[in-house]
Amino acid sequence: MKSIIKLSNYLKNRGGIASFSEIIGAGFNKVTIQKSIKAGHVEKLDRGIYVSSEGITLPYPDFAVVSIKVPQGVICLLSALSYYDLTDEIPKHVDVAIPRNTHANKVNYPPVNFYHFSRKSWEAGIEEIKTEGKSIKIYSISKTIADCFKFRNKIGVDVAREALKIALKDKKSDPKEILKYSKICRVYNIVKPILEVML
Repeated sequence: MKSIIKLSNYLKNRGGIASFSEIIGAGFNKVTIQKSIKAGHVEKLDRGIYVSSEGITLPYPDFAVVSIKVPQGVICLLSALSYYDLTDEIPKHVDVAIPRNTHANKVNYPPVNFYHFSRKSWEAGIEEIKTEGKSIKIYSISKTIADCFKFRNKIGVDVAREALKIALKDKKSDPKEILKYSKICRVYNIVKPILEVML
């Protein structure tokens, strides 16, 4: 019973969620995990992911799950816009960027939309959300805006324009940074004239 309580407390201290490898690395074993599930202290959320029966207390639980299941994934597009308060759109999926020609683990929950970025674009502008032992990769505001123009046919050019407008108005982003990432995303000729009109 002691090991079950210890595992329960371990999960709570990590925001209510941990991967199988994290749990094993913390000194627990498969038997303890199974006993904890039977006792109702722990639940299996997805393959290789376990949560406290009291729920996930992290501020961005869906992002945390995705970061565990898809280590190379970076939160992007509408999900990133929503995080930065640059859109009124409510994402139905978690938008995740992965490098082109790579395979991502299947995610049963939450719903995920994968976008394949070129290696150069995927590597550019990555920042981190750090919360309760978790590190979640997300693109910066400027990179996200450039990405939104790149994928404007998927998310809508109006969404991209509105995000750019809000970012400039609230001084959340620097025009030079936006143009820098626009070059990387190969949308410089699209973004530059729109940006000039807004400034």
